[in-house]
Amino acid sequence: MVESGGSGQPRPDSEEPAERHATPAPPPATHQETPAEVPDPSADKRHGTPDETTDEPKPAQAETTDEPKPAQAGTADEPKPAQAGTADEPKPAQAGTADEPKPQDTRTAGAPDPAARTPDPADLHPDRPHAHSTPALGETPTPAKGRRRPSRPPETRGGLLMGRPFGVPVYVAPSWFLVAALITWVFGGQLDRVLPELGATRYLVALFFAVAFYASVLVHELAHTIAALRFKLPVRRIQLQFFGGVSEIEKEAETPGREFVLAFVGPLLSLVLAGLFHLAMQTVEPGTVPGVLLAGLMISNLIVAIFNLLPGLPLDGGRMLRAVVWKITGKPMTGTIAAAWVGRALAVSVLIGLPLLTQSGALGSEAEDSVGMDTVLDALLAAILAAIIWTGAGNSLRMARLREHLPELRARNLTRRAVPVETNTPLSEALRRANDAGARALVVVDAHGEPVSLVREAAIVGVPEHRRPWVAVSGLAQDLTEGMRVSAELAGEDLLDALRATPATEYLVIEETGEIYGVLSAADVERAFVKAMARPS
Repeated sequence: MVESGGSGQPRPDSEEPAERHATPAPPPATHQETPAEVPDPSADKRHGTPDETTDEPKPAQAETTDEPKPAQAGTADEPKPAQAGTADEPKPAQAGTADEPKPQDTRTAGAPDPAARTPDPADLHPDRPHAHSTPALGETPTPAKGRRRPSRPPETRGGLLMGRPFGVPVYVAPSWFLVAALITWVFGGQLDRVLPELGATRYLVALFFAVAFYASVLVHELAHTIAALRFKLPVRRIQLQFFGGVSEIEKEAETPGREFVLAFVGPLLSLVLAGLFHLAMQTVEPGTVPGVLLAGLMISNLIVAIFNLLPGLPLDGGRMLRAVVWKITGKPMTGTIAAAWVGRALAVSVLIGLPLLTQSGALGSEAEDSVGMDTVLDALLAAILAAIIWTGAGNSLRMARLREHLPELRARNLTRRAVPVETNTPLSEALRRANDAGARALVVVDAHGEPVSLVREAAIVGVPEHRRPWVAVSGLAQDLTEGMRVSAELAGEDLLDALRATPATEYLVIEETGEIYGVLSAADVERAFVKAMARPS
């Protein structure tokens, strides 16, 4: 089965905070069975507050010998700014005190799950490019009342790496080993009835069958991969997992014709494999181990082809149906809705019809003996298949809705206004200028006014207010690389691709003329990304 993926399958989770700085990946493809994972961007380094040295200029101030000095980070002889207050003056609570936990710049390696955040969307209205519902620069972000900050589980690569055919990594998920053991047990029991002379060796033969069957599934997925690469669609990976495999294609086909071909090649190759195994059966004796293995592989590939041709998302047949409706109506969203609802109807049919079908096949003179463990296993298998199809159809609808709203993610509309500051400017002075100008970002420039680095918001929040006069903005800044300069005209998937190519927490947004437009925060893009996903079509 082919699954378009992008930067992971979005999994909506309204309990995740909006402050995590991670760049959302493009929506995992509309046709995805399982959530896709985010590219593995490397996390930015957190620059800690630089220790103050004895060479640092100290402002003149009156300090009496009996004035109590509060304990703080720094040298013992460091002068205290006048703003710190006297010993008998109550100090207001402020962000960044020693008793208050500092927010972490939690960035994971990999494209973050775009839906795993609390929707606190930025204003996407084109007439209000600088309107944001976020705290003022330098303030500690306060989580919504009653919401907890769940920890993000570490992302995995998808299992055991088996190779890179055509440059695409192939992973075997841990669930495959469970299915392989189940196939070995079931097929071994069937071999005991057909070839009782094998004894315990039948389980080795059954294990070989399980591996050969999943090799056929891999060939099925490689057909999707080769077709995608032929259409210049990037493929993130292939994963062999519970009940088959998934090809994670990061973008959708541009035309319904390509969509149809991309979906059809998988079942077509499974049918070809079934035919080849049938031809090979003619060269061996039916009652031998090779004959039984070839017969099993022929039947299993035929079942894979027929099952994937069923006309409902997320199956290949559902993608083919989507392509047909897309071609007729001219609207890909209409095709997705039609194929997704057919997929849900198919899930209900599998849940009810599969046990009835297998039961009716067992009925007859031994009908009384057919009620037992086999009936329970048939019902369990039907429930699992129905759940996979139903969930995949729902994911396809969500991804299609997200892609429909992606053009609203425009760099120009999400950019924060920024003020330029020189390298040695104290943080307190830089924040004062930003607040006076109504800006929410700082760009460090050289003597000629050329931008050289961006001050990270997370680093600003981590500096206590009483230390800000002594900390230069250069100590909190991240040097600008070429990938951190993005055009103000970027929008939709182009914007997400640009951010994902160079993972960072802030980006410098420039006009086509090269002038500075502002600073784009990955957190703002992510909030807008979640808002687009939550919107109805």
